[in-house]
Amino acid sequence: MSDRSASASAWRAVWLWVVVLALPVTGAIAGEPFRIEIVDKANGWPVPLVTLRATHAVEFVSDNAGVVAFDLPELMEKEVWLHVDGHGYEVPKDGFGYRGLRVVPRPGAVQRIEVNRTIIAKRLGRLTGAGLFAESQKTGRDLDWQESGVLGSDSVQNAVHRGKHFWAWGDTNLAHYPLGVFDMSSATTSLQPLTSFEPPVRLQLDYFRDEKARPRGVAKMPGSGPTWVSAYVSLPDKDGAARLVGTYIKVRGFLEAYECGLCVWDDEKAAFEREQVLWTKSEASPERPPVPDGHPAMWEDESGKKWVLFGNPLPNLRCPATFEAWKDPSTWEVLTPQKTLADAAGGKPVTPHTGSIAWNAFRKRWVTVFMQAFGEPSAFGELWYAEADSPTGKWGPAVKVLSHNNYTFYNPRLHSEFTPDGSPILLFEGTYTAQFANDPPKTPRYDYNQILYRLDLDDPKLNGAQ
Repeated sequence: MSDRSASASAWRAVWLWVVVLALPVTGAIAGEPFRIEIVDKANGWPVPLVTLRATHAVEFVSDNAGVVAFDLPELMEKEVWLHVDGHGYEVPKDGFGYRGLRVVPRPGAVQRIEVNRTIIAKRLGRLTGAGLFAESQKTGRDLDWQESGVLGSDSVQNAVHRGKHFWAWGDTNLAHYPLGVFDMSSATTSLQPLTSFEPPVRLQLDYFRDEKARPRGVAKMPGSGPTWVSAYVSLPDKDGAARLVGTYIKVRGFLEAYECGLCVWDDEKAAFEREQVLWTKSEASPERPPVPDGHPAMWEDESGKKWVLFGNPLPNLRCPATFEAWKDPSTWEVLTPQKTLADAAGGKPVTPHTGSIAWNAFRKRWVTVFMQAFGEPSAFGELWYAEADSPTGKWGPAVKVLSHNNYTFYNPRLHSEFTPDGSPILLFEGTYTAQFANDPPKTPRYDYNQILYRLDLDDPKLNGAQ
């Protein structure tokens, strides 16, 4: 290169730097999001799962920290209307009946939006899936959160076993394929995995993983199709050793069960092994016989005998609370659960579909949270609370505690073991999914995952059940 060419190149470089340095500072941060913090007006808690929708249909959904990172370059520095939809959290309607508000998004700025809670249950946050703090991370916060690799988890099972809390889920979505695990993913936590019963929820699950460090299945039963395990419970054997057990079903086609049996956890393999086959579908035996199913609950009767009750939600089978009795069908006793409960608000019958029960020391009664069959406004998204003196009933009346706008929330599971004895706080989770609803758009990140709620049993709104 000649001296003249080198000199010209140097001058061009200097000129470029002058131009860059002369750019306005706002241009350097033009891509920084506008942080929106959505909070419950009554207590200031962050509210997850609130959708904000602009008038050109672009949507944002608040994460576990109640945060939305608004980053639309076409709407920055402009007055913007946002529709607000929160499945039980809302803002007042305007003159045209729209629930929403106006904001002026500015890069790096922060705005708080207060919403009113219209449901009795308080939403604490999502337990499974990816991006629990994704919106907050876009604004530079919660960067220490560790992703699990799980994108979706169906229907939880829980058991306390050998000093740990065991978790298991049905079909599980991974990034590389839908239903990347279809024979029960699983994880463990400490016995008290939540440090607070207020949002944001930060449940760090220790998953069982494969050689590629991806969450793996733990119930690879012989036969084609997915394996689902329920009736997940730890029982003592004759030598006093704890044995983690469950009931498995093999599924084909569209939710057709064709085999059912018992399985036992192998602590060394960290996986379930088949114990025995109880039923295989055939022309002679088209229907599955009564077997342990649903969510177990321990109960000691008036004579001091210990039982494990199985049901979904109300008990429909029991057996003595030992490993040997559990694997011997001759010890099982079939129960007839209550078919309907009365609505505390008007006495109309409410039909339970899925759910669980637990003894509650604060209420000194048995309690249940269950999903209603064919409820309104969502056929499988309406959740109710009820009490009973005995786990086998009579139950009711029932109070609706959670409702969804055309979305499903099934298989709710109580977590009475997470709170201290005598606490008025009752926690429950369930599967939030678009399945079985009227073709709603799927909520990004939340769909097909577990969400945790809190009930305060001293809330006067529950007096109808108390």
